[in-house]
Amino acid sequence: MLTIPIPRAFEPLDSTVDIFFDERLRSSRVLDLVMYSASAVGDHGVVWLALAGVQAARRAQRGAAWKRRFTRVAVGLAVESVVVNGPVKLLFRRSRPVHLGPRPLHLRQPRTSSFPSGHAAAAFFGAALLRDDDQAWPIYYVLAVVVAASRIHVRIHHASDVIGGVLTGVVLGETLRKLVPVEE
Repeated sequence: MLTIPIPRAFEPLDSTVDIFFDERLRSSRVLDLVMYSASAVGDHGVVWLALAGVQAARRAQRGAAWKRRFTRVAVGLAVESVVVNGPVKLLFRRSRPVHLGPRPLHLRQPRTSSFPSGHAAAAFFGAALLRDDDQAWPIYYVLAVVVAASRIHVRIHHASDVIGGVLTGVVLGETLRKLVPVEE
């Protein structure tokens, strides 16, 4: 099976970001709570599906075409997850960061390859699909950044995994927006 190695040129970036998180961010109990929670709600794209449901409920009250929007997000998230967590991760097969010692909070341990981050991909994919004609769109991207960064904070991904996931999510999200537009 074809496997693409992650360039060693990413190691300095990954190391620098990990040191920054160690020295500045990982020592905060409050930030641990925020990041571990963000990581948990990002599991399986649950937060994006929930936000699509809230968005659909708001639009239904206005008589807007909410079913197509909700379906686009729900089906899109399923397809994105299958693609990213299946063939894309199999193509790279990168080891996850080594974490020694106890974690401050419970965390589901993924079994797939580290590259790209599925949480980051789903986050930016979901934000892209939810933003159409929604004044709350900046909130979706702020949440996407927090979910993506949480994967570095909890030591499940390297920074380059998260960057790869963000780029994957953006490309897939923008592609689906063009292929399946929603109209009111």
